[in-house]
Amino acid sequence: MRNFKDEVWRRNVDKVVKQIEEEDIKFVKLQFTDINGILKSLSVHSKNIENIFENGQPFDGSSITGFRPIEESDMVLFPDPTTFAVIPWRPQEKSSCRLICDVYTPDNRRFEGDPRYVLEKALLECEEAGMSYICAPELEFFLLKEGENGGAPTPIDLAGYFDYHPGDLTDGIRREIADSAEHFSIEIEVSHHEVALGQNEIDFKYDEALTTADRAITMKMITKTVAARNGYLATYMPKPFFGINGSGMHVHQSMWNRERTENLFYCEDENSNYLSDIARHFIGGQLRYGREMCSVLASWPNSYKRLVPGYEAPVFIAWSRGNRSANIRIPVYEKGVANAARKRVEYRTPDPSCNP
Repeated sequence: MRNFKDEVWRRNVDKVVKQIEEEDIKFVKLQFTDINGILKSLSVHSKNIENIFENGQPFDGSSITGFRPIEESDMVLFPDPTTFAVIPWRPQEKSSCRLICDVYTPDNRRFEGDPRYVLEKALLECEEAGMSYICAPELEFFLLKEGENGGAPTPIDLAGYFDYHPGDLTDGIRREIADSAEHFSIEIEVSHHEVALGQNEIDFKYDEALTTADRAITMKMITKTVAARNGYLATYMPKPFFGINGSGMHVHQSMWNRERTENLFYCEDENSNYLSDIARHFIGGQLRYGREMCSVLASWPNSYKRLVPGYEAPVFIAWSRGNRSANIRIPVYEKGVANAARKRVEYRTPDPSCNP
């Protein structure tokens, strides 16, 4: 994490400890992801949190997918104080909070296999080049109900794209998800029913990539929890049903200067689609390594059942100004200098089962 154990970090820790005391929070959930992006969590008593901030929380790394063998399994979690949030669905009295953690080895070094650390290193290289990588995902998912007589789960409704009542039975659940997201400082911009039966999309505001990745993981947790509390199942499986659209996690990306005052993807030349040379080189790199990136962005066998023609999924390694069958799309809704801040590149290959 940034500023680890410096003055900024200590001020943030003090702020978290004070809020835990003021809100009478009893348990703290320490969260992190394995190599597949599966959220892991353990609860500690809040009276121990100051010591954990300073010395970490030990755990068995050999039981986490992609971490350490049993012969060298000791690992340590250090909470990032900037990720503090009170969990809204817990009782208000003696409530719980969460903190996302970084993974360390016992000799106080960052663990190379921690997905959060992998992203942090890439962002540091970006920062050293004078740039800041900004992004936001479109998170699609299915809401399902239990199958009859022990059968497979089925979509909650028969609605389609942008449908409303009475066909859309998911509006209230999306609203509850959005309300819960506010407790985690996630600003929801758009939510709606998607194309397939029982399929939904919830989008939140763009930010620096590490913050966005933390929020994507958090949104999955929120969505699945809210669905379960309402008696339903939420799944981010890319293609749970044959013959209808699958779920994607299209990522909208842009490069800004380090101060985040200028979008480096924008230029005023209409003939270049308002794309700067930096944007074109960025697109070229993602096209060049499109196949290799699939191992991370579409990392399950089921992912490739989604990437087929006919269902608005990308099937070509190409870029386009509007064609959704290309793996890179340049949105053309907003044009000109008035919309310079919104100039972006949409990468359509990722699905929501990947590790953001």
